[in-house]
Amino acid sequence: MWIRSLVVVATATIAVGCSSQKPVEHPAQSTQQAPDAASAAPVTPDRRVGAVFLGGETLHTCSGSVLNSVAGDLILTAAHCVAGGVDAYFVPGFSGDVQPDDAWHVDEVFLDPRWLADQDPLADFAIARVSRDGGGSVRDAAGGGYTLGRVPAVGADVAVTGYPMGVGGGPIGCRTTIAAHDEAFPSLRCAGLVDGTSGSPWVSGASGSTVAGITGGLDGGGCHDDVSYSPPFDDAVARLLARAQAGGEADRAPDAFGDDC
Repeated sequence: MWIRSLVVVATATIAVGCSSQKPVEHPAQSTQQAPDAASAAPVTPDRRVGAVFLGGETLHTCSGSVLNSVAGDLILTAAHCVAGGVDAYFVPGFSGDVQPDDAWHVDEVFLDPRWLADQDPLADFAIARVSRDGGGSVRDAAGGGYTLGRVPAVGADVAVTGYPMGVGGGPIGCRTTIAAHDEAFPSLRCAGLVDGTSGSPWVSGASGSTVAGITGGLDGGGCHDDVSYSPPFDDAVARLLARAQAGGEADRAPDAFGDDC
């Protein structure tokens, strides 16, 4: 579920490749799926979840979610969904087309020091400040935002919503349980969480208002579309949110890079 982007600096043209990219599986390579494994399916758009567009293009390449921040201007996505020198836009509740007031420009990005140093997958999360020409806050436009939570335990129920990479189209969703913590990364089994779902919120709690993970981390969220990972949400994520809310200095994301899949 990794991002592969190409920035053509000489012509100031941005050609965005496959974000949240999972390789095509051949039968001999496919991960064995349990008979009762969940599958992603189209869902009604949730204004708190949106698509991330890079470079002002019509292709959306990742997913993100609105945070319930003090000023209402922060979103959450995967760190590998943003790249230095590339404009990004967030469209909450994207349902196939974009109206002028729907797109929120990513003004600032806040990243964990481990990601800035060497793209540590344990720190594959990003908080971004967004705005639009029409003013207002993205939280108000979305009708609310998610509270930042902590890493779920094995067996905890979670709901995942995100956007397959493409032009147009609506969200897909999956409700399942945390399967394991592989190499410290929470994981879940759900078939069909394909390219573009990196940054999708993992929502936990009975109220459905707490984001306790995002698709990302190990192998950019996973090399196969039936197993997904999240970086562990711990004190580091909370500190990043506090820095963003306090108006601390923003970061320049690393340039686009490859993955280990």
